[in-house]
Amino acid sequence: MRAAALDGEAMTGAKQRLLVAAIAGLAAMVCACDQQKHPAAAAGQKVDRAADEVAATTKDIAAKAANAVDDAAITAKVKAALFAEPGLKTLQIDVETHDAVVTLAGSVDSDVLRKRAVQIAGALSGVRQVVDKLVVKAA
Repeated sequence: MRAAALDGEAMTGAKQRLLVAAIAGLAAMVCACDQQKHPAAAAGQKVDRAADEVAATTKDIAAKAANAVDDAAITAKVKAALFAEPGLKTLQIDVETHDAVVTLAGSVDSDVLRKRAVQIAGALSGVRQVVDKLVVKAA
């Protein structure tokens, strides 16, 4: 009987050790899982930051492209309007546009035509300002 009691005590001790080992194993797994979340979270944050930077850069590039398209359209409109005006020779007037600011350069036959070219360019939609670099030819 004494042997059976010792055997029961040994069994209980073995169960306790097994239980302690199981709890320790679970605790280790929980810690390991928690540690693995941190690198994943850090990687996720890096991806989020990179995505934000790409989005900002893309918006900037899109805005610049839209400006370039707008400037080209304004230049085309100014050239067409100048070409339609009697007395103005578009081949002698260079038109450049940057950020909706139109620059007219070249030569015209009279001061009246110079003023008319500036007036035509300034009256078109989308033009913020006209820079007059036109020269009146000497008579």
